[in-house]
Amino acid sequence: MTLQPVKICETVLRDAHQSLLATRMRTDDMLPIAELLDQVGYWSVEMWGGATFDSAMRFLGEDPWERLRTLRKIMPNTPFQMLLRGQNIVGYKHYPDDIVEKFVECARKNGIDVFRIFDALNDMRNMAFAMKVAKRVGGHVQATISYTISPVHSIDAFVKMGRQLLDLGADSICIKDMAGLITPYAAFELVSSLKRDLGIPIQLHTHSTSGMGTASLLKAVEAGIDIVDTAISSLALSTSQPPTETLVAILKGTERDTGLNLHLLADISHLVGEIRKKYLAFEAGISPVDVNVLQFQVPGGMLSNLVSQLRQQGAQDKYYEVLDEIPRVRKDLGYPPLVTPSSQIVGVQATLNVIMGERYRMISEETRQYIRGYYGHPPAPIDPELQKKAIGNEEPITCRPADMLCPGFEQAREEIGELASSDEDVLSYALFPQVARPYFERRTKGLGGKEEIAAAIAVALIHQQEAKKAVAKAVSEPGGWVNAWKLLNRPGFIRGGIR
Repeated sequence: MTLQPVKICETVLRDAHQSLLATRMRTDDMLPIAELLDQVGYWSVEMWGGATFDSAMRFLGEDPWERLRTLRKIMPNTPFQMLLRGQNIVGYKHYPDDIVEKFVECARKNGIDVFRIFDALNDMRNMAFAMKVAKRVGGHVQATISYTISPVHSIDAFVKMGRQLLDLGADSICIKDMAGLITPYAAFELVSSLKRDLGIPIQLHTHSTSGMGTASLLKAVEAGIDIVDTAISSLALSTSQPPTETLVAILKGTERDTGLNLHLLADISHLVGEIRKKYLAFEAGISPVDVNVLQFQVPGGMLSNLVSQLRQQGAQDKYYEVLDEIPRVRKDLGYPPLVTPSSQIVGVQATLNVIMGERYRMISEETRQYIRGYYGHPPAPIDPELQKKAIGNEEPITCRPADMLCPGFEQAREEIGELASSDEDVLSYALFPQVARPYFERRTKGLGGKEEIAAAIAVALIHQQEAKKAVAKAVSEPGGWVNAWKLLNRPGFIRGGIR
């Protein structure tokens, strides 16, 4: 069999900054590298979905749909890829079918080519509808196996899942190793088995948290992997992906040579390195290699956000206690893979258990809904004592969770009214009403929200006293936040902050 060049999906515009910079990269900082990225010849660039959607509105004062359209104009030659959480879309709960359908249609219309569709519990009932719609609108359906390690997960079980996803219409299969757990030899075995059984392209997504990322990609290449995920080197490693240039250099001159230009990649890396300096305040400060992830099994984006959340609560000293508690909560909940939203459910509950000083003294509503079956079928039975404490004698549902939901798109349109100027706006509101409404209100007043939010973040985070005084002075003068925004964007201002 003649092997083809390894294809690469570049994650710098989505998962890389989600994992390392708490999803804070602004569209303006993506623009300087967009045209260069479009010249590389990637199989795809992952640039949308996941946590970037709500973060754009919540923290950056940006319209996620406008980011997609803007980058699409600058990058006409490269397939755009998004991470779609199945029935959760880009949110943290299940949404009705009409909203899923409208979202996929609009995403495709605005520029998404590849839909990487997964479910946190590997419950294919929660993936099937989104896969069907993506196929209908002409998207590439990349069905996803959420890889994890537990007493109830195995290579054989993942291969069986791959066959079922193929039957549901998958154009390719992604092994999504969101926590960097896959060992090189496990990668070789799983990829070999999937390649032998399925006959469609296989892609591997992993993280460098445990230090095994590049080695795992190489063993996957030996097994015949078609596509791998990497991040440009200046935003790679640690909880991000293995570096793009490293893999390109390793394979150069071999039968799997990617054919990508290292000089061009180096130029992109330099620009991204300069951009990264602006976001120093959002760096998680996690060590470059943390083999403890093999015990905690916490994905990269969750680690960086966990650090950020504990910092906000003044509970940074509880970090390792929470990490110790996470696998115990995961076991109690039936060993769900730790990926959004199950990672948030487990992480929040573990945090509550530690901070309250007693396990399950307080049970989050999301944990209760998970136990009720509203996120899908768990991989293993839930601990009976926890179930009793959380929902009493109530019987969990056994149907597909979305079957319990009424259509919601037209109701959302009616609720948001004239604040929404498009179907995309209605979708943003339907998914995140408490975030989208104030964003639309600022927009209606002629404010995109970017200036005041960025300046407020800077004032809150920057420790240099003179810089804080300068920002405060700018805010107090005519022009207010606009002046502060210009000040913050002045070259060399506030080193060590977001600028």
